[in-house]
Amino acid sequence: MSEKIILGIDPGTTIMGFGLIKVKNKQMEFLQLNELQLKKYDDHYVKLKVIFERTIELIDTFHPDEIAIEAPFFGKNVQSMLKLGRAQGVAMAAGLSREIPITEYLPKKIKMAITGNGNASKEQVAKMLQSMLKLKSLPKNLDSTDGLAAAVCHFYNSGRPDIGKSYTGWDAFVKQNPGKVKNQ
Repeated sequence: MSEKIILGIDPGTTIMGFGLIKVKNKQMEFLQLNELQLKKYDDHYVKLKVIFERTIELIDTFHPDEIAIEAPFFGKNVQSMLKLGRAQGVAMAAGLSREIPITEYLPKKIKMAITGNGNASKEQVAKMLQSMLKLKSLPKNLDSTDGLAAAVCHFYNSGRPDIGKSYTGWDAFVKQNPGKVKNQ
């Protein structure tokens, strides 16, 4: 395929970042950068519903061929990790429901792909993306640039073995995660 669209997602329950790029003849072209503000919703389940609906809306609008999503990092706060994992799972379910291949990347891998430094700051990643994709300005919150970074990381890692966990659909996800998905 000489042209494809990659949707990058930085999952979150306060702000969820999205970035889209088009790849044509092995060249990246910036499409969109956006964030979903979730602070106004008090109910965690409502947040998950909004994440799912917005992800489906992005998929139906831009028709991405692939989705790259930032994998949750392991923190000390178990409640935060659980919420973040749910947000990521809901975004993945939206993509899987449309049978779009999904690849997860660890935050360090994304930072390394963009800046050459796995410990780079959000600001360093954003500045490098601004330079690479000739963005006129950067958003106030950098969650959307984190989503864009996931898409760019996926572009750089396409065609390479061992890039992260990939799922081509719900069946593939279930096969690759035995014991994690139970049939009721």
